[in-house]
Amino acid sequence: MQMSARLWIGATLLLSGNASVLAAQARRSSDFLYVWTASQDTTQPDFLAVFDVRPASGRYGRLVTTVPVPGRNNRPHHTEHEMPADARLFANGFRSGQSFVFDTSDPAHPRLDGQFGDVAGMMHPHSFLRLPNGNVLATFQMQHDSVGIAPGGLAELTDRGGVVRHVSANRAGVDRRIRPYSAVIIPKLDRIVTTTTDMDGHAVIPSVQLWRLSDLQLLQTFDLPQGPRGDEAGLTAEPRLLGDGKTVLVSTFDCGLYLLTGLDGPSPSGQLVSSVPRKKDTYCAIPVIAARYYLVTVPAWHAVVSLDISDPAKPREVSRVVLGEEDVPHWIALEPNHRRVVITGYGKLLHRLMLANFDEATGRLTIDEHFRDDGATEAGVRMDNKSWPHGGSYPGIPHGAVFSLTPATAARH
Repeated sequence: MQMSARLWIGATLLLSGNASVLAAQARRSSDFLYVWTASQDTTQPDFLAVFDVRPASGRYGRLVTTVPVPGRNNRPHHTEHEMPADARLFANGFRSGQSFVFDTSDPAHPRLDGQFGDVAGMMHPHSFLRLPNGNVLATFQMQHDSVGIAPGGLAELTDRGGVVRHVSANRAGVDRRIRPYSAVIIPKLDRIVTTTTDMDGHAVIPSVQLWRLSDLQLLQTFDLPQGPRGDEAGLTAEPRLLGDGKTVLVSTFDCGLYLLTGLDGPSPSGQLVSSVPRKKDTYCAIPVIAARYYLVTVPAWHAVVSLDISDPAKPREVSRVVLGEEDVPHWIALEPNHRRVVITGYGKLLHRLMLANFDEATGRLTIDEHFRDDGATEAGVRMDNKSWPHGGSYPGIPHGAVFSLTPATAARH
């Protein structure tokens, strides 16, 4: 199933027209934080946890409710990175291959409102992004063919998980180790960029794929160049679109940062523009863009780092917020008004989530010391010391987390 470029242009214009309204509404602080949580006790359900993040509410950092999901040991992994305008949040359970759709139009009381698994034989969806028409683009890691495990692909889904169109990355000449991981959508260039990281850890390759947005045609597969350390390009991770709507930075789990060029031409390529140390058995992970700043987790420093990318070819550090020596930050997401950042991870962060304050004028990051449990000696909210509204008191392991939209922003159904 294909969509004409004309329809895509129309959808892009419609989205642009709504953008200014949404941006004005998003200046308000979020009321709630949604945390996609695994049960450490795999006989108990995984769940979405809702926390109050209204600083003046008197219940700042308190658990509001939980929404359990079907099945067991789903391995809750990625949610969407920001709450979409329709307030329907997609979240994947990577181990089970099941994905879940939460309706958060009543922000304090979300509900499970959809579930899906494989699409056209493609398995284990990983990342979800919103297309200009409001539908969801999902990356799928893999599929089976006559030879064995093959590259997965992309699917366009409705806001309820229905399949609109799909395309395989398993093509002649494509490395069979390709595993579509994350993506960025570039409407101005009619392009999509996808990265490659094998969640099962079987392959480390520096590949990036370029697709045409309007018909999901795979255009190019190319490798990022290694840097002076020799491994910076391994495990391509998260591509992000800059404010000009056409410049893309790609992070790698091996702690490189690459600027892509030539995405609308015949010879796309990447240039290493920054790198940081990588501690053994840890990986630089989720980045976010906030105005002229690029925020990213750096486990070797136990930190979230803020880079000024006014010149994306020459990022420079302006701030870092350092966590505990045994904290391994992994996931971050930005509040719609860009004032707070949520942090989850591993090590001593395995059962804890933290908030950092962010100053968009200077790029400065600081720990939110007020976001903590009653009587706690350290900042952050624990998820191994609570009784859950849906039942049980087993430890929770937070992963994907996203701030709510304000009621004025969220679409009502």
